[in-house]
Parts: sequence; C-alpha cells; structure tokens
Amino acid sequence: SSREAAGEAIYAALFDSAPSLQSLFKTARSVMAMRFMNGLNSIVSSATSPSALKTQVETLGFQHLDLEVTIPRVVIFRDAIIDLFDMEMGARFTSKAKLGFLALLNYVGGAYIYIRREYAVRIRIINSSWRTANNKAAEFMDQGEEAAEGEGAEGEGGEGGEAAKKEEEKAANEAKDSKEEARASGEASNKTNMKVPTTFNEMFMFNG
Repeated sequence: SSREAAGEAIYAALFDSAPSLQSLFKTARSVMAMRFMNGLNSIVSSATSPSALKTQVETLGFQHLDLEVTIPRVVIFRDAIIDLFDMEMGARFTSKAKLGFLALLNYVGGAYIYIRREYAVRIRIINSSWRTANNKAAEFMDQGEEAAEGEGAEGEGGEGGEAAKKEEEKAANEAKDSKEEARASGEASNKTNMKVPTTFNEMFMFNG
C-alpha cells in the first residue's frame, strides 16, 4: 500500500543518511518502517491541537526512553525526512511547508531529549528500588521458611526426647520392680530356709 511504501521510503532515507543509527533499532525493517510512518502520521494529525500534539509527543517520547536521543541524531532524522519530502514532492513541498515541518520535527526531537533527561533517571531509580524491594521480600520469605523448618525439627526433637525419657523411666521402674521382687523372693527364701525352734534351747538360741 502507499502507507507501507511511504514507511519504507522514510526508513531508507533515515538509514542511508546515517547507517550507524540502524544498530539502535532491533525490530524488523518492515515493522520499523510502519512505526516511523504511523508515528509521523500521528504527529502531523495532532499538529492542529497543541494539547493533543503535546500528549502524542509525550507518549512517543516515553516509548523511546531506551534510545539515547541526542541533538545530532535529531538533526539527522529531521534533515533526512525533509530531504525525502523535498525530493518526492518537488514544487508541492513549498518553503512554508518546509519551515512548518522543520519546526514540528524540532519540537518533537526536543521533547524526546527533555523526556529522556528528566524521566529516564527517575524510572531507572524506580525500577532499581522495585527490584531491591522484591529481593528483600524474597529474602524474608526464605528466612521465614527456614525458621519454620527449624521449629519443625525442634518439635520432632522434643517429641523424640520425651519418648526417650519415658523409655528411661519405664526401664528404671522395671529395674526397681525386679529388685523389689528379687529382695522379696530372697526374704521369702530366707524365711523358708530358716529352721523353726521346737525346744526351749533352740528358742533361746534363736532369740539370741
């Protein structure tokens, strides 16, 4: 379509004038060409309303925060687009239209630079703070899990200790019972083996 052809022409004009800038864009050529065309079309469409133009340029500026927009690069983009229009439109691209596009593209490029300067650092700080907060939360969760596991192990150890204590008490009681039974049986044996006196002399000797 004519829109796609216009996008391809803008793309070619930009990177023919500055091939080194192509490394800034990782997207496929066809997709990038349409983005150029759509962005330029949205800017021109909003040019009649200052508030709408400001909103549109701010939106595009935030979309380009990851790119290092500088004055020399803005000049390259601006001149490439102006030269393309001049070549394709010829006499129809009047001096007044050229001045209008120069002013419009200067405004857009300046806005990109301003947005990057004022907001890129803040956004990086927010992202860094967010990552730090997430890492701290993960550490707290890990510590909580370790504490819970430790308490569980202590609980198991306590139960094992109580069981061992009960076993020891049981063994001690059994030993005590065995000792008492042995003493009782010994006393009974002594009583059984003891000779009962039947005469006065034996009774005297027994009492003595």
